[in-house]
Amino acid sequence: MAGAVSALAFAQPAQTVKGRVVDTESQQPVIGANVIVTSVTPIIGGVTDTEGNFRIEKVPVGRHSFKITSIGYDDAFVQEINVGSGKEVELNVKLTESFRALNEVVVKAQKENGAPLNDMVSVSGRSFTVDQTKRFAASVNDPARMAMSFAGVAATDDGSNQLIIRGNSPKGMLWRMEGVEIPNPNHFSQEGASGGGISALSANVLGNSDFLTGAFPAEYGNATSGVFDLKLRKGNNEKREYAMQAGILGLDFAAEGPIGPKGGASYLANYRYSTLSVLNKIGVNLNGDASIDFQDGAFKVYIPYDDKVVVSVWGMGGISTSKVNDDDWKETFKSNRGMVGVNYLRYINSKSYMENIVSYSATSQTGDFYDKNIDATYQQKFVNQSLRLSSLYNYKLNARNTVRLGVIINHLDFNLYDKDNEDGPYEVNVDRKGNTQLLQAYAQWKSRLTPTVTLNAGLHGMLLALNNHYSIEPRVGVRWAVAPRSTVSLGAGLHSKTESISTYFAQVKVSDDKTDLLNKNLKLTKSAHLVAGYEFRPSASWRVLAETYYQHHYNIPIGPANTTTPYLLHNSQLNEISGFVSDSLTSDGKGRSYGLELTVEKSLTAGIYLMSTTSLYQSKYTGRDGIERDSRFNGKYVQNFLAGKEWRVGKSKTNIFAANIKLLAAGGNRTTPIDLEKSREKGRTERDWTRSYSEQLPAYFRTDLRVSYTKNKKRTTSTISLDIQNVTNRLNAFDRYYNKKEDRVKLITQTGMLPILNYRLEF
Repeated sequence: MAGAVSALAFAQPAQTVKGRVVDTESQQPVIGANVIVTSVTPIIGGVTDTEGNFRIEKVPVGRHSFKITSIGYDDAFVQEINVGSGKEVELNVKLTESFRALNEVVVKAQKENGAPLNDMVSVSGRSFTVDQTKRFAASVNDPARMAMSFAGVAATDDGSNQLIIRGNSPKGMLWRMEGVEIPNPNHFSQEGASGGGISALSANVLGNSDFLTGAFPAEYGNATSGVFDLKLRKGNNEKREYAMQAGILGLDFAAEGPIGPKGGASYLANYRYSTLSVLNKIGVNLNGDASIDFQDGAFKVYIPYDDKVVVSVWGMGGISTSKVNDDDWKETFKSNRGMVGVNYLRYINSKSYMENIVSYSATSQTGDFYDKNIDATYQQKFVNQSLRLSSLYNYKLNARNTVRLGVIINHLDFNLYDKDNEDGPYEVNVDRKGNTQLLQAYAQWKSRLTPTVTLNAGLHGMLLALNNHYSIEPRVGVRWAVAPRSTVSLGAGLHSKTESISTYFAQVKVSDDKTDLLNKNLKLTKSAHLVAGYEFRPSASWRVLAETYYQHHYNIPIGPANTTTPYLLHNSQLNEISGFVSDSLTSDGKGRSYGLELTVEKSLTAGIYLMSTTSLYQSKYTGRDGIERDSRFNGKYVQNFLAGKEWRVGKSKTNIFAANIKLLAAGGNRTTPIDLEKSREKGRTERDWTRSYSEQLPAYFRTDLRVSYTKNKKRTTSTISLDIQNVTNRLNAFDRYYNKKEDRVKLITQTGMLPILNYRLEF
């Protein structure tokens, strides 16, 4: 939206913007806060009531910025808010209490666009909006693909949304939802993986969330590379609203509205079914020898009992099936997941609150694979269930100090099976049912030492009852506003991660009636992070952030001391994407990652946004042979450039035409060279592991475009969009393999140009 909106705009379609303003530390309502729409003329706004709620009616449709102020609090700014005629907008704003004297002039940090929602994050964190997942080219409503544009994240696999953060294995990711760990929320995901082919999360139910890439605060455990801390928004508690969406990826329907006559309580639900499955059932096959089928859903019920208790019931689930039958390979693979949680939030007094969460999740991956070239069959079934109890207590001592304590009990139930006959008779790699526990506890302290210096310190502890290995992890972060527009930050911490439960139970047969477990005594993988950053905000809409980091990884699973197997001798689990490993491992490996990142970002104001992220990095590992090598994920550089422009069009200038572009250049995938003679002998791809990941494939380049047209009528908003992924049709290199029929090494290339058409209606 260019410039200010004139008063004449009030005759055009408008919408209500409402929400709540609370104290950052205590979560108590801020009474009498002013919420001002700064992007319209004359300025309009509202004031919060005794519950912290505000309501601004007749806000013109379009992009808007908001400023939130209250006596005794630092100002907050919210930008890029898209107001459409089809759905009311709800804002949830946190204000940080100021403790400076009224007549004292000091430099103070303000809560601005892009700052993490979690106020205890000091470095390597940022918030993202649902609007960005819809708007960024190549994101296609997927938060993981949207995060691939951020600094420190590499994306060189067109077929997966796995996140390679700062050169680390994607196995080190932690997914959280509504304050508790959840399993990988992606379709077609393998056992122990953190990504998949398509997100099972709908943008219809997501709220603004946090994405962290290093030196996490103490409340985040069981993660070594990154954290996705997702929030579900609550439904409209005053009126019923609906959204329908149809596109290449799926058919969506969402509904939300109030529960009960008094208001306050609300529901939100979404369901999606694969468009490709629908087309396949009516005889239109777009996948050739492959077929894919998926569906997913999510919901949240929000019930405020009184001014002291809020109960939320939420959940999501997804089922997916892929089938392939070509000249070389036959497979049937199913990957299902589901989770449900109940959050009980109680405000104890004006300074403290407690949140208790009970959640249950289950995942199932089953596969039947047949390699026709070598007459080998692989069968697997991994079923994992988790019952989690989480309790958090937060106490605001005063304007300077806040303490947060938490305990997490994870009861893990498993049923695991895997076998193959790749090297002769069938071998059972794992066959185990049972349960174990993962226990976590943490303590955090936030201290505003001065109006310009904030210290976040904490301790996280984790114990895996399966083998009684534990980790005590100190964390610390500091932010110092050295000038009105400049902030220096420093963060350090120790982090740990469990392996997939299936890996601990990998087995070997030692006699007809006895098997030995190979990896039950593996230690927790550990990673020490050190991050330093400098942020400069020349204005409320511009942000420049530079960060440098060093990570030391140890207790990494590698081959045993007496191994002569080339793969185990020269490799490391730092190079793996998914979780299950049937080999014998010991926790003797190490690695390191270090780099420099630069983000230059302009939020969407005056109809234009820009973002450039540059990442220069090195990722190394040391295996059993004691030689330090480039890791599988050491692409060395990633450069993203995103830009977008919105034009107000139509007779009344209430419709929006938008164009977005993303340019990506990155170092090519690393692979281990193929041993041609061994491959000929075996009739399959055999690699020379003495040169593990020494070959880097050609550089990865990709250009993505998105254009959309949004029409605002009196009570509906409709959007038609076209995403053209890889618009230049460049066939980027993915890997090499040995082709038995042609007796030569061939290059596997990735997806060419892919158009994705989508239509969305909100009413």
